[in-house]
Amino acid sequence: MARRPIALVTAAVLFLEAPGIVAINAVMAGFVEAQSMSLDGMDPDAMVTGTWALGIASGVALAVCALVALVAGVRDRRPGRFGRGLLIGCAVVHGILGAVAVALLGWPAFAFLVTVLGLVVLTLVAYGNEPTRKADAPEGTPAAG
Repeated sequence: MARRPIALVTAAVLFLEAPGIVAINAVMAGFVEAQSMSLDGMDPDAMVTGTWALGIASGVALAVCALVALVAGVRDRRPGRFGRGLLIGCAVVHGILGAVAVALLGWPAFAFLVTVLGLVVLTLVAYGNEPTRKADAPEGTPAAG
C-alpha cells in the first residue's frame, strides 16, 4: 500500500483546512460584533473573544495534526502514541462535525468533512500494524511493513 502519499495528502489537506477554520471563525466573530449579539445575557465582547479563541485553537490543533501526518509521511513510519491520539481525536471531531454539517450546511460540507475523516483514518490504518521500531520486533519474525 502507498502509505507515504496518503500521509502527505492528509497533511496537505489539514494544513489547508487550518487557516480556513480560523477564517470561518473570524467571519462569525465579525457578525457577533456587528450585531452586538449575546447568549443569555452574556457580554457580547466575551462572545467575540470566545469565537476568536475557538478559531485560533482549532486552527492550531489542525496544524499540529497536519504536522503529525507530515512527519509520518516523510519518515514513512507510524506516528507515536501521542501523535496517533491526536489523529484519532481529529478523526472523531471531523465525524461529529460531518454529522452536524449535513443538517446545517448541506451535503457539500458533509462531503468535505467526511473526505478529511477518510484521509485521517486511512493514514492511521496504513501505518497501523508496524512496530514502532524494527528493534521492537521479536527475533526471527519479519518486520511488518
